[in-house]
Amino acid sequence: MLDHSAQSGQHSYADRGNDHYTTSPGATRALLLAEPVPKRIWEPCAGTGTIVTELRTAGREVIATDIAHYGFPLTTPDVDFLLERQAPARCEAIICNAPYRHAPAFVRHAMALVPFTAMLLRLAFLESASRTDVLEGGQLAHVLVFRKRLPMMHRHNWAGKRASNSIAFAWFVWRRDWIGNPQIKRIDRI
Repeated sequence: MLDHSAQSGQHSYADRGNDHYTTSPGATRALLLAEPVPKRIWEPCAGTGTIVTELRTAGREVIATDIAHYGFPLTTPDVDFLLERQAPARCEAIICNAPYRHAPAFVRHAMALVPFTAMLLRLAFLESASRTDVLEGGQLAHVLVFRKRLPMMHRHNWAGKRASNSIAFAWFVWRRDWIGNPQIKRIDRI
């Protein structure tokens, strides 16, 4: 019997918990080289801190929160991003690897809270009529597609077989001041 609560070939949502998949540090470094990233950033899916660490190393001030705790020191613990009504003081950007099943809601919410949003998403995020508002609404500025696939992102505490990555990822960047069609750029993980 197929488990219809998961996408094809994946574990069920119940097995995946909060969908915490650790981001490759090179993915964040690539974003920093490709985009002028604001100084003060909120990372609402901080997890084990790989995005936060790279942003801070690059001189950014980062507010780190998460709905769960994975051992990384959070600025504020137990924060459900989708329930927050405002960004932390002076935050100009939200940058994260959102749980994919909630990605459209994360994008919409982030765009309402700050002028710059960057989310690491599957390239397949471009497919779907249900995401038309965030993909064709005029604020999607760049889709930064990796020339080579990112290393496989495994669930937090995954003890199973390590797989190679068959999924293409990209940084999707929204800017409130963007006018026009999105630009596609090819980037390299560093």
